Amino acid sequence: MVESILQSKKRTSILVIGDLMIDHYLWGSCERISPEAPVPVVDIKSETTVLGGAGNVINNLVSLGADVGVLSVVGNDAVANELKYILDETGAKSYLTEQAGRKTSKKSRLMAAKSQIVRYDHESKNDISFDSVKKVFSKFQEIINAYDIILLSDYGKGVLTDTLTKEIIEYAAKYDKKVLVDPKGTDYSKYKGAYLLTPNKKEAQIASGIDIDSSDTLEFALKRLKDIAALTYSVITLSEDGIAILKDNSVIKKPTVAREVYDVTGAGDTVLASLGFALCLQDDIEIAVEFANLAAGVVVGKLGSATVSLDEIEDYKSSISKSSIELHIKTQDEIESLTNRLALKNKKVVFTNGCFDILHKGHVSYLNIAKSFGDVLIVGLNSDASVRALKGENRPVNEEDDRAYMLSALESVDYVVVFNEDTPYELIKKIQPHTLVKGADYEGKVVVGSDIAKETRLVEFVEGKSTTKLIEKIKNK
Repeated sequence: MVESILQSKKRTSILVIGDLMIDHYLWGSCERISPEAPVPVVDIKSETTVLGGAGNVINNLVSLGADVGVLSVVGNDAVANELKYILDETGAKSYLTEQAGRKTSKKSRLMAAKSQIVRYDHESKNDISFDSVKKVFSKFQEIINAYDIILLSDYGKGVLTDTLTKEIIEYAAKYDKKVLVDPKGTDYSKYKGAYLLTPNKKEAQIASGIDIDSSDTLEFALKRLKDIAALTYSVITLSEDGIAILKDNSVIKKPTVAREVYDVTGAGDTVLASLGFALCLQDDIEIAVEFANLAAGVVVGKLGSATVSLDEIEDYKSSISKSSIELHIKTQDEIESLTNRLALKNKKVVFTNGCFDILHKGHVSYLNIAKSFGDVLIVGLNSDASVRALKGENRPVNEEDDRAYMLSALESVDYVVVFNEDTPYELIKKIQPHTLVKGADYEGKVVVGSDIAKETRLVEFVEGKSTTKLIEKIKNK
């Protein structure tokens, strides 16, 4: 299941090889037409530069939490220096070869009112030199054992020549390393022996020579591509229709469910990155494709080439799932992994605990205030055995599954985790919350876990509201 990827503690090391470039944006407004020519005059307000091409695959992998290496060829120009600086900022490990006379790719876009007015490119598109091929392949041989999987991001700018691509795939096979490719061009024989390719529907039609307009033609195209490139799995991305896989000679379609589609720019890079990341953690192509679909569903809801994080994927999965309430109920191992990721995002975690036997206004008010102290509220819920030990054999009235479900349905509660001990001290050690919340009746008392949390906050209860009083009221009816 995808949860095994979301909750995995294993570190992944992924090597990206391909065409690096800079995406440069000039942002402005347009209020008049030039008197010199019938063209808009754009008043530039700001400009941004980000990694593009294979760099967007790198950004996605870093966002997912992978350790990333990048192997490529750039020029010895000012753009290359700019690219290296941006690349260093990602934390990826660079293995770059400089080639004299080569223009490092930079694509500049003039934007006004969220629309692209013009794009101009500064780049070399011819194949890298024979000497550069030798240097890249030599470095690949040197570092291959440091990485779990290889991703080839081919933008057709000359880094992944036929010779270099074939050498990489053949050498990787000797070390039992999967090679995943986002392909370019019409001849996919250059990728022979890859684990899988990720062409979109249009690219697959051109490469296979088959118009994909039915389930049958989709199957024929998948089989043709598998034969052409001797793939382990044949894959075609189908935009809003998801991803199709040829597995055991049968076609499996995994749909993408996007809440809203704003921009598909970079979605292919996200699919390649998320497939590679998932396969490092769970060697199951169907689970990897399901994970990649969720990742793609997130990024198409963003403007511009975008990245995706594990938190965003988990939240997105919850939002589209029919049983999203249950997805907010976590085991202690799951909550520990999740809070580790939240810490990396500098999210302020709030923790409180209790029995919450019969949910009432006092509980809801208390939890709503607790959530206001931070970004994420985690509720530790006493198990049935724990409640009995604290309150007697006649409690709880509601079983822990019911209590957890009711709590997780509240807007203020992000996650619920059940604990079996008398106190949640061990659970608090795993969560390491920023803020610990208890009722005002703990004034002057030691609050369990206050030595772990950065701060402890006490909240007044709603007067006259308690589970005990509700039980007494019911008995007296």
